[in-house]
Amino acid sequence: MSFLRSARINKNVTTRNVGKNYQSLFIMLGISLAMFGGIGSRLAYLQIMEGTRYRQQAESNRIRTLPKQPERGNIFDRHGKILASSRLSHAVYVWPMAPKNVEWTATRKRLAQILHTPEAEIQKRLDKAGYNSPTLVRVARDLNQAQITALAEYHNQLKDVEVYIEAVREYPNRQIAAHVLGYTGEMSDKELAKKRKQGYRLGDIVGQMGVESAFEQKLRGEWGGQQVEVDGKGRIIRIVGRKQAKTGQDVHLTLDLNVQKAAEKALGNRQGAIVALDPRNGAVLAMVSRPDFDPNIFTKRITSSQWKSLQSKDHPFVNRALRGFPPASTYKIITTTAGIESGKFAPNTVLSTYACMNIGGTRFCDWNLAGFGPLGFAGALAWSSDTFFYQIGRGIGGSTLIDWTRRYGFGKKTGIELASEEARGLVADDKWKRENLDLPWSVGDTVNMSIGQGFLQVTPLQVAMMFAVPANGGYLIQPHLLKDNEEAKSWRKSLNLKPDTVRVLRQGLRQVVDGGTGKALNSPTIPPASGKSGTAEAFGNKSHTWFGGYAPSNKPEIVVVAFAEHSGGGGGKICAPMVLQVMEAYFKNKK
Repeated sequence: MSFLRSARINKNVTTRNVGKNYQSLFIMLGISLAMFGGIGSRLAYLQIMEGTRYRQQAESNRIRTLPKQPERGNIFDRHGKILASSRLSHAVYVWPMAPKNVEWTATRKRLAQILHTPEAEIQKRLDKAGYNSPTLVRVARDLNQAQITALAEYHNQLKDVEVYIEAVREYPNRQIAAHVLGYTGEMSDKELAKKRKQGYRLGDIVGQMGVESAFEQKLRGEWGGQQVEVDGKGRIIRIVGRKQAKTGQDVHLTLDLNVQKAAEKALGNRQGAIVALDPRNGAVLAMVSRPDFDPNIFTKRITSSQWKSLQSKDHPFVNRALRGFPPASTYKIITTTAGIESGKFAPNTVLSTYACMNIGGTRFCDWNLAGFGPLGFAGALAWSSDTFFYQIGRGIGGSTLIDWTRRYGFGKKTGIELASEEARGLVADDKWKRENLDLPWSVGDTVNMSIGQGFLQVTPLQVAMMFAVPANGGYLIQPHLLKDNEEAKSWRKSLNLKPDTVRVLRQGLRQVVDGGTGKALNSPTIPPASGKSGTAEAFGNKSHTWFGGYAPSNKPEIVVVAFAEHSGGGGGKICAPMVLQVMEAYFKNKK
């Protein structure tokens, strides 16, 4: 009995323990399955969902690119003469992970000594790129022979430093057409932030001004290089792939190098500008600005202190051909147009001229302080009589004069490809004067405007457009630099001038040269020419001088405008000889 009872008791105990063990087992199995399921899910997520991203990160740690910068396209003049090309030079690159190595401090110091560059500047460029950059970081370019030799001599001390041959921009004519061509240089941080989405990268060389900037997309080309696999220490294990750099497209300009050189020589060291263009289609043949610069200086990196030093010399990077100045008496072309087109003055109008006139309570005098007696439009243009045009301006009123000024293209950009550097100029009116001076437009403002003074501001390029109107028979042209479609109809629109207006303008501008203020252009070295002088007051400084002209008078092929800033003297004396030199070069070359 006791044995049976004991067995029964043990049986009950055993049954209960076995049940508990199974229950614990199931719990542990569930926990394990949950854990492994979570781990499996996470692994699946990492492999399937995030696999590409992590694979790219892993490859970026072991795959590096040895970049090959593309060669920029060439720039040619209208006859195929080279204006900008490329040459081979040496550049220094550093592996981005170099600062992690213990030798970096000594390497950086030696590199700074050879390149004549502050250590901080080298470090800054590497920090900007980041240690995980997939490409090498350029720290200097266009090395001289001494630097190349030194880098070779200290090669064993310059761990993580590479020297490669790459193309740099070259301007064989140096300062010639510098403001038109512009220059190239490394992108700033601000520029990179704007253009990174367009495929640009740290260290890219881009057009910074002029044609180089305007046609950047054509000229730049595409980067190439080698992809290499590196080990943990940054050593190259093998070449993974190659991509051929793609050269940029060539650009052919409307510039004529011979005419450009003549214009550069004619302006000399005077501060100012010269513009020459074809009045039939707006093709720019020459554009000069002084002071100038040599764009070759930017083949090396320019520091901020160097840039400030370059800028200090009367702003040499400002293209004065695209900046606004008072046009003075050259503007009388528009006053003549407005007078005749308004119907208030007949083409054969004759007016008395005076030493001085009292208009609106203000005394306005002629430039010779004597007057010229009775004159018609042609005679008034020939002698540039101020009092004649005062009467025209007063007679037609400010609104009519302003309207025709704008029809001639003043007060807005011309449409030339250098739009980012071009000023609109200023054609003031009643609204502008009230907003800026809190005064209404007056008859005195109209009288001042009638002779190209007062608030009026125009660029030498806009003045050249103005001279093209009588030259081509009444069409407003759009100046352009790209030698593409040069059909006249593509680049001009009619101002719908009366035939008498064109006739009077051409007659008067011819008389300026034949016996008026522009006799310097009356030379047997060029065909019969026409033109107009101008002398603009610059309060507190010497006057500005102008001369614009075209030739041949009966069938014009070229318009030339010369502007001398604060030159003093008169336009016929200072600027007309410049125009003559440019025309001589044009017609001699053509002959």
